[in-house]
Amino acid sequence: MKLGILTNVVCDRSLEEALRYFSDMGLEMAEIGCGGTPGIHHCDPEVLLHDEAALDAFRGLFEKYHMGISALSCHGNPVHPVQAIADRYDAIMRNAVLLAEKLGVDTICGFSGCPGSEPGSKYPHWCTTVWPFDAVAADHWQWKERLIPYWRDFAAFARAHHVTKIALEMHPGFCVYEPETLLRLREAVGEEIGANFDPSHLIWQGIDIPTAIRKLTGCIYHFHAKDTYVDWEEMGKNGFFDPMGAFEDFRRPFSFRIPGNGTSVSYWRKIMTALAETGYDGTISIEHEDNTLGQDEGIRKSVAFLQSILVREQASVCWWKESIKAYQRTFLPE
Repeated sequence: MKLGILTNVVCDRSLEEALRYFSDMGLEMAEIGCGGTPGIHHCDPEVLLHDEAALDAFRGLFEKYHMGISALSCHGNPVHPVQAIADRYDAIMRNAVLLAEKLGVDTICGFSGCPGSEPGSKYPHWCTTVWPFDAVAADHWQWKERLIPYWRDFAAFARAHHVTKIALEMHPGFCVYEPETLLRLREAVGEEIGANFDPSHLIWQGIDIPTAIRKLTGCIYHFHAKDTYVDWEEMGKNGFFDPMGAFEDFRRPFSFRIPGNGTSVSYWRKIMTALAETGYDGTISIEHEDNTLGQDEGIRKSVAFLQSILVREQASVCWWKESIKAYQRTFLPE
């Protein structure tokens, strides 16, 4: 595994300043936002796709600071029921694919999106229940008419441009929000669909992260290092569906934290072990959205902690068993 970071956490710095800062603290990979919610602070495809000099300078900065690019991130809702909004996100994502091809990057990160409940809807409709039955009909229509056709077409476009990993972040509010819905889309579309596995959005749903990782063996294409603290007093009042108001509200059922500060240090060790057991050897990308820590302190504490638990060397030979086998050969028949 390699340690990386989503660079928009320092969107107040230039790309060169950001890469110098990250490289100096031992980070190896950068996840670059190139549109949608991650922004274009460090990477504007509209510029880089049409200006070879700018693209060469962009590449040169990563070489200068000895950092790689783990993925291009372009989170949005490309199946939004308002076509103009859907088209805008689709264009952002296709630009990300084209830029990834030029950079030799095989992974983009994003969301599955969520359509409306029927033709002509104005707002996305997140379907999670089987009663009332209306949600079942809406869910069926969404997947058959909008989600699967869109992602089949997009996956073919990505494949044609050598982007083989579409890493979707499982997030409530979108059609893919937990392992089962990710696998549902992957089965319908193909192996281009995988997970940008972010534990923080699964923890507050009550999902056990090591178990979910094992369920998605072979389907995890990128990993966000972000934790969640669940306030059980607040959760106990109305559950996690309680309308939470603005992000700045202090008393919320759950809040994002740096790794180890939401669940526990030992839990994150189990997470890394589960990733290693499934053969994941990609990037562990820090996403610092912890409002209890400042920008620099949160990053540095995340780096220090993750450096201590990252699995750098996959065990290929159980060397401790050799002495046992040698002993057994002294009394077992050939």
